[in-house]
Amino acid sequence: MAETKTTVTAATAKASSHQPKKSSNLFAALAVPICLVIGFLFYFFVLGNPANFQGNNPEGHPIDSGIGKWFGTVYKGGLIVPILISVLLVCLTFVIERFLYLSKAKGKFSGSELVRKVQYHLANRNIDAALAECDKQKGSVGNVLKAGLKKYKEMVTNTELDTEQKILTIKNEIEETTALELPMMEKNLVFLSTIASVATLLGLFGTVLGMIRAFAAMSTGGAPDSAQLAGGISEALINTALGIGTSAVAIIMYNYFTTNIDSITYAIDESGFTLTQSFAANHK
Repeated sequence: MAETKTTVTAATAKASSHQPKKSSNLFAALAVPICLVIGFLFYFFVLGNPANFQGNNPEGHPIDSGIGKWFGTVYKGGLIVPILISVLLVCLTFVIERFLYLSKAKGKFSGSELVRKVQYHLANRNIDAALAECDKQKGSVGNVLKAGLKKYKEMVTNTELDTEQKILTIKNEIEETTALELPMMEKNLVFLSTIASVATLLGLFGTVLGMIRAFAAMSTGGAPDSAQLAGGISEALINTALGIGTSAVAIIMYNYFTTNIDSITYAIDESGFTLTQSFAANHK
């Protein structure tokens, strides 16, 4: 009966640990197609608005002034433009999502500060006060430390294991909790790393297609017209600008997030070392 209860409890815990992952996968599955739809709608109905073109004709040249001039010019960049707009939207969506998640993962105060407070309470053998500090921090370091402290408290009263076995048990608990926290912090960063590479290539691809169209039009139009050629080239380069800009945002934010994750990981490692060293010193 006890074995069955333990199995059910473990299964429940395992299911709950996968719940955030499933919701995150659902978010990613919905975000990409929604951004694609918004990108194409923006291209055709905002950038392609007839008011942005001379004679209210999207086949003509953009108007001479105002924001409509820029909208019309971007529209003339071709069908790679809505894809680039969609990629930019996907990038911004995951930047916002990761920023919110990592802000929560950092907690109410820094992990290093939490470790110092826990060290102080453990030195005074006040485990409950250390647990209270973890509840106040409400971040990934706090979650890992709390799990470790609960096992720490359990090992204090354990009479079946020797000190080394107790320390190993605490260490294993910390490692298991860390293994659940780290993947969630790194979740969706693959989208930013992929966009950093793909956006530039898409921009260059759109530029090449635009250049091909511009020179093909010149070759069938008789004598070269420098103004027409310059206009065609500027429209083609819109793709490059969008691609490079999107790639730059993705690279900067990817590096920013990985730096934050590294600092949280360092604090988690420090917390694990603190618990094991404290137990070894106070409960020989």
